[in-house]
Amino acid sequence: MDTMEQRRNRIVDFINTRASITFAELKEAFPDVSDMTLRTDLKVLDKEAKIVRVHGGAKAVTAVLGNDDRLSLREVRNIGEKELVVSKALSLIRPDTTIFLDSGSTTTMLARALPDQPMMIFTASLTVAMELSRLEHPDVFVIGGTLNRNSRSMYGQTSVEQLGRVRFDQAFLGVTGYDDRGFNCGHAEENALKRYVVTHTNESILLMDSSKVGKSSTFTFAEPSQVDVVVSDDNTPESFRGMCEEEAIRLL
Repeated sequence: MDTMEQRRNRIVDFINTRASITFAELKEAFPDVSDMTLRTDLKVLDKEAKIVRVHGGAKAVTAVLGNDDRLSLREVRNIGEKELVVSKALSLIRPDTTIFLDSGSTTTMLARALPDQPMMIFTASLTVAMELSRLEHPDVFVIGGTLNRNSRSMYGQTSVEQLGRVRFDQAFLGVTGYDDRGFNCGHAEENALKRYVVTHTNESILLMDSSKVGKSSTFTFAEPSQVDVVVSDDNTPESFRGMCEEEAIRLL
């Protein structure tokens, strides 16, 4: 007989395989499980963001979001690791400074945790801006441009031009991956904005959980020599730690 965890894992697999199921189909697939137990399972799995409950059944997360690289899905990945990254990054924040907060799930979590203190904050991220709206003391500047609906951020030449006269004390940047070319992302225009920010800040700080190490994407926005600090969880590979030491990157 399956344990509760095994049964719920089988339910997730069943839903992911079909993308969308009715409750009747679920009952047929699990005939020995009571209706009440199945409804409880769906409720728990929905809360854990493993499936999405809908009227009369359930859907796979990817079926609802469409693209597994969208911000909404990234928000439910590696939550514990990202929370550790955010707690470490908070120790770097200083009042009366000018910072750039990139788009992405980790930077959005950082914005949510920022203390209410005087500083200037620039961002191209709509989700970051929404989190910052609760604060009274920082001056928040939202950069315009073309909307990227996947990352809920602005990009393009307009975005870069609006930063033309700004230099940051610190820039907190998200990362899609790190490979032997450097730190990368998958969007050409967002890459251009990141590259610009990296060259116009006194301290470039990359926020990346250890799952990003060894992951390749299309565009490289920073070489190791351009990075001052990498904030990660406690599971970074030894090879990555060695690279940081060799390049004089502070690894938190």
